[in-house]
Order: sequence, then C-alpha cells, then structure tokens
Amino acid sequence: MNARAPRTAWEELPSSIINAVEAQFGTVLKAETMTGGIMPGVVARLDIERGDREQVFVKAIDRTHEAARLHLRERWAGENLPEDTPAPRMLWADTLGGWHAAVWEYVGDDTRHADLSPASPDLAPVLDTIALLGAILTPCPNGAMPVSDNVKALVTKGRALLDGPIGELPDRELFEEAFEGLDPAHLRGATLLHYDLSASNLLVAGQRVKVVDWSFAARGPAWLDAALFAPRLVEAGHAPGKVDALLTTLTPWKSAPRPAVAGIAAAWTLFREYKARYGPKEIRDARARAAEAGRAWLAHQRARG
Repeated sequence: MNARAPRTAWEELPSSIINAVEAQFGTVLKAETMTGGIMPGVVARLDIERGDREQVFVKAIDRTHEAARLHLRERWAGENLPEDTPAPRMLWADTLGGWHAAVWEYVGDDTRHADLSPASPDLAPVLDTIALLGAILTPCPNGAMPVSDNVKALVTKGRALLDGPIGELPDRELFEEAFEGLDPAHLRGATLLHYDLSASNLLVAGQRVKVVDWSFAARGPAWLDAALFAPRLVEAGHAPGKVDALLTTLTPWKSAPRPAVAGIAAAWTLFREYKARYGPKEIRDARARAAEAGRAWLAHQRARG
C-alpha cells in the first residue's frame, strides 16, 4: 500500500452509501477530505444538518482495494472495543455499492496531535492512556487477529534488506542478533493491541487523550504496544535510557522479555529503513529519521543485555 495515497472525495462515493449515511445522520452540508494518514479511499469530516449542525467522521474504501482488509479490521475494532475505551465510537458501518464504509464520532476541533517531546505536558496523559488501554483491553475481545501476523510483515521487509544486495547496511550484525532472539512464543498474549501508537494517532484535548485509527488492532502480549511506542519517543527527542524509565510506569513493561523487545525494535527499524530506501520520495527523509531513532533504541536494548 502506497503512503499518502490519493484520497477519494465524499461526492464520488456510490449514491447508495451517501443516501444511507444521510438517512442515518441527516443531510451532509459539507465534506472536508482529511490529508493526514496513509489510508486511501474516503477519509473525511462531514458537517451534518440535524437541527444544530453536527459533525461525524467517515471512512470508506473500494472493497477490491488491497487496503480494504485494514478498513474491515478497524470496523471489527469499532464493533468490539469496550465502551470505556478512550477512542471514538463507531456509529454506523455497511458495505454498499462495492464499497466498505464506516462513520465514527468526530472528536472535535479542540483536539491536536500529541506532543511527545521531552518537556511536553502531554507525556503523562499519553502514558496514562496507554496503561488504561492495557487494563480495559485485557482480556482481548473474541475474533481479533494474532499480532504475529502484523509482526511477520515487518520481519519480512527487514529480511529483504538483510538478505538483499543493497550495499552496506549499518549495524547489520546488530539486527541479525536481535532477530535471532525473537521467539514466536513471545508474541502470544491476551490483550487487544492498537499496534500503531504514534503522535498522529493520539489526539489530545487538555488532559484527555483519544486513540484513533485501529486498523492494525490485534491480539498479543500487553507489553508490545509500549515496545512499538518506544522508538517514537526516541524520535521525539528522548534518550533511550529515559524512554526505558518512562515506560516503567506501565506495569506490563516491567516483565517484557528483553530479547523480544530487541527483536521488535529491529523489525520496526528495518521497516522504516526499507521505506526510507524504496518508499515514495516524499516520505523517505521522515522514515530515515525514524530508522535512526530505532537504531539508537535497539543499541540501548543490546547494551542492557
């Protein structure tokens, strides 16, 4: 799936979806296509006329598109997240006219992406929210995909770099060693994971944090979301040792198997390295910075032993 895929306008959807949404929520006065994120299809805020003007968030995708499976996984999450999950509620979903569509709560114009930098006041509520997710989403709702399916995609891209004729790859031995320590048994668990916690998927309003974009939701060990979040903190300016200290506020992190943490760090980093080399040109610099942060985090894990 290409990053920053061109978005489809709300008005281009099949009339069956437009009519169904308006029958459910009211006349759409305005549709504003969102530019962030990587999901193709329709991603838009709708202004609705129902007495007072309201807003909802719609996502839709052609059912034949390669990313349709991610849309359906997010729909599954919307149907199964407990009510007290700090996430927008899914309000409606259907498949009509050859398109999958879902309507979500719009979290409001007063929200912003989380600031993960070292001095940010967002850090405490973000970490509290991650802890809350682990508590609310254990045990995992029935029907979730195993997180090993997600990790396999990362490892496959990483192996493509390690095994391919791409020239010198920094710290190749470090990555090889980390992969050797990643046992599939480490990925078993009873928690529903978001799997893609990042500044763009954490929307903050005051001390409240809403977690959005559940298209990679999967069942696995409670520590894994923190392990995938760690290099994001390094990328935001935290020293790796400080990241470890921050994450110790999360109970599952204290028992995370270190070989698995290193293996996940290697897979996360090499995936970014792969995108930095072969992804769309407009994202390569950002992915290269992310890969550098991942290397620093992985080196820290190796030093810890």
